[in-house]
Amino acid sequence: MSNNLLFGAADATVHPKSSRSTSGLTPYTGVWTKNEVVHLLKRTLFGATFDDINYFLSQGMNDSVNELLNASVSPPAPPLKNYTNTDDDAYATFGQTWVNSPPVPGVTGLRGASLKAWWMGLMINQSRSIEQKMTLCWQNHFATQIQNYAEPRYGYRYLETIRANALGNFKALTKAITLEPAMLVYLNGNKNKKGVPDENYARELQELFCIGKGPNSLYTEDDVKAAARVLTGYRDDSLNNTSYFDPARHDATDKQFSTFYNNTVILGQSGPNGQNELDDLLDMLFLNEECALFVCRKLYRFFVYYTIDADIETNVIVPLAQVFRANNYDIKPVLSILFKSEHFFDMANRSCMIKSSVDFTVGFCRENKLVFPDATALQNQYYFWLLGEQFSATMAQDLLDQPSVAGWPAYYQEPAFHELWINSDTMPKRKNFTDGLLYAGVTKSGYKLIMDTIALTATFSDPSNPNTLIDDVLTMMYTMEVSAAWKAYLKTYTLLSGQASDYYWTNAWNDYVADPTNASKKQIVLTRLQYMYAFIMEMPEYQLS
Repeated sequence: MSNNLLFGAADATVHPKSSRSTSGLTPYTGVWTKNEVVHLLKRTLFGATFDDINYFLSQGMNDSVNELLNASVSPPAPPLKNYTNTDDDAYATFGQTWVNSPPVPGVTGLRGASLKAWWMGLMINQSRSIEQKMTLCWQNHFATQIQNYAEPRYGYRYLETIRANALGNFKALTKAITLEPAMLVYLNGNKNKKGVPDENYARELQELFCIGKGPNSLYTEDDVKAAARVLTGYRDDSLNNTSYFDPARHDATDKQFSTFYNNTVILGQSGPNGQNELDDLLDMLFLNEECALFVCRKLYRFFVYYTIDADIETNVIVPLAQVFRANNYDIKPVLSILFKSEHFFDMANRSCMIKSSVDFTVGFCRENKLVFPDATALQNQYYFWLLGEQFSATMAQDLLDQPSVAGWPAYYQEPAFHELWINSDTMPKRKNFTDGLLYAGVTKSGYKLIMDTIALTATFSDPSNPNTLIDDVLTMMYTMEVSAAWKAYLKTYTLLSGQASDYYWTNAWNDYVADPTNASKKQIVLTRLQYMYAFIMEMPEYQLS
């Protein structure tokens, strides 16, 4: 991959603008209301259901963050063969996993679609844990393209490696990713051998994964060449879905690095011991102060805000990097301090991020309690999960297929950053997605996926009271307060159908509850609710987290 892909990237840029916030990592001691809960959940989960909000409201800030930072004890069940046995994938039985089956070139697309659908299903059915969002964060950090390496079993391995280490040790994650077959193929690591070293992965390991491109990232071209020689000898094995080290292809000579790395010399090792040079290389990279700073900036931009000015660098990034180094590059302590800080809950950092396409899509499904088919209807289940992934892909975020090794541009391309999620193409598609599932739904093999507005409304605290109902819905769907006048306008022209008195809605709802099989009464309630939800989701506030 070429350096030119990263022109304009802002991996370590510190903007000398006037400060957005002078707050730092002092623990937050302010109020704990639904506003604070929603802010925390929208940043750490995909959407925040009304049940989630009430649950974490009762937990308090410290306990809420601690629970969100808990990862699953066991890995999720792997993706299944959801396509019919008439296909050419004879090694996997319908309803069983294909991840341990031999490679079959003719079904690469089917397995790849199964993998993407499966991951979308995991996000839609996420627990009250940051695990799925962290998986997306690191998958974008260590970006690959499944269409490039064209082996879904590699994609599954790679994704599971990220998930298993998402809240663990970043150094361990970096080593594991270096040896993943998907990454070896994607960045030509499997072609890197003595005599003709390939510099692709060695460059991105420094430029994108560990050190960055900032003004203080002063590694040299010779450092890239030396790192490439360290990394010679690794191969992928598609038959066994693994990677291995071939000593005969390894450059066993010494590797000299620049003053940026304290003139380190990685001593060449021969035979199987040549693998030890990777550990020496990572030790050298992680000892450099830029490594911790760079990774903390990446986390900040993903979870807080894209602009890092001088005050934020001093008050947030530098002390976070110190925590990162002090904890031997464990990820969880850094996130814990960040999410419990005054800075995270600073008003300047609320309602300021545009939802990514995945966040928008998955959040809609979760918050509105869309009911997907269960495992007894496997083809339909995967069909609708994949439909969600495809909606996201049309809005510029295709899972496992970033446009380049740099990841999705909204996370690094300045000056626009997250504003890149919204344009004349994607904004109408977002509306089509919400309107389509709100009104008509999507039908497949007799199953209709649709937002059940009546069932959703019944879960709020007092559905018969239009004022309370609107407050509850806006609490869940927005991250910012709206004016009383706007709420009154919304109520009058949706729930009250233009009338002035609240009982126009209260009576309509109570009449339906008393006689739910009456089609006329149900239609009155349904029409007003659809209008209200559509109105709310059309507003700019709905795009923010």
